[in-house]
Amino acid sequence: RPHRTELYEDPPSGCWPIVYSPDYNITFMGLEKLHPFDAGKWGKVINFLKEEKLIADDLIVQAREATDEDLLVVHTRRYLNKLKWSFVVATITEIPPVAFLPNFVVQRKVLKPLRTQTGGTIMAGKLAMDRGWAINVGGGFHHCSSDKGGGFCAYADITLAIKFLFERVQGVSRATIIDLDAHQGNGHERDFMDDPRVYIMDAYNRYIYPGDGFAKRAIKRKVELEWGTEDTEYLQKVHTHVEGALNEFKPDIVVYNAGTDILDGDPLGGLAISPQGIVKRDEVVFRAARSRRIPVLMVTSGGYQKRTARIIADSILNLHSLGLLAREQAACAVGCSSVDHMVRDSAKDFSNLSLQ
Repeated sequence: RPHRTELYEDPPSGCWPIVYSPDYNITFMGLEKLHPFDAGKWGKVINFLKEEKLIADDLIVQAREATDEDLLVVHTRRYLNKLKWSFVVATITEIPPVAFLPNFVVQRKVLKPLRTQTGGTIMAGKLAMDRGWAINVGGGFHHCSSDKGGGFCAYADITLAIKFLFERVQGVSRATIIDLDAHQGNGHERDFMDDPRVYIMDAYNRYIYPGDGFAKRAIKRKVELEWGTEDTEYLQKVHTHVEGALNEFKPDIVVYNAGTDILDGDPLGGLAISPQGIVKRDEVVFRAARSRRIPVLMVTSGGYQKRTARIIADSILNLHSLGLLAREQAACAVGCSSVDHMVRDSAKDFSNLSLQ
């Protein structure tokens, strides 16, 4: 019997299915600056969306922190106990000085933000089923599996969101993960290794972290990219393989890991995609899912430059301007039909791709 969780309580119907909390942001004593990650990027995305008048504080869904009981749906008790050691958290987050902080400080300043983002992804899973789409402005911790964290990922939010849906939402028995972060998503791959209900497509730089050969066996559609891959080749591959993935396996939900570390100049990603290329990529995924009436849950994952927050916001604004983000489910039924002819046009778009 599933435990009762506050994460699945319905938010006010007037809210956009955009999930966020100010608790997402990691700020203490400047330590966050020791990792290339912009630890305040989530708040910046929200501020850009507010400036553009797309959202207001009372129109977004407030993320709640995942409890131990929520986390145990996927994680082992042994793993959660390990996080009570600061040096373990320092290794996972790649911020060595964290090892020397008392664990209560680490819990409050590092792990609580990550648990709140994880709660946000779980909430967004249900919202996507209710509204046709949802965006968690954080999350996407795709290097964490049930019993092992790494690469700044301490909780397996993607696995959790899918397991919650399988256990609690009627009619959800198949999921597709489309992982377009620059890194291989070895966490969810290990978790769903032998689970025929989950189809994984992963496009990543083949030469960088984590290079997890075992986890690769779980990928149904593997797109291994070369150093410095640019827009035209990248978008062509994404388009071909997203369409192929959704034609090959009909899921009840798409979980889209939309990392922005593919951006040209990213110190960890090693790819060379332009800001416009990222906006176009997200559009390709949303068009493919929405035209097939498949709910889509987007998480923001990696992205290690100060300008990524602006790009994520621009992408959300673009999806909205194209009618791919309808505010109400009722509006979705209307909005989706307009998406259909856009999808028919998308093949034309690709022949005309002229991204500077």
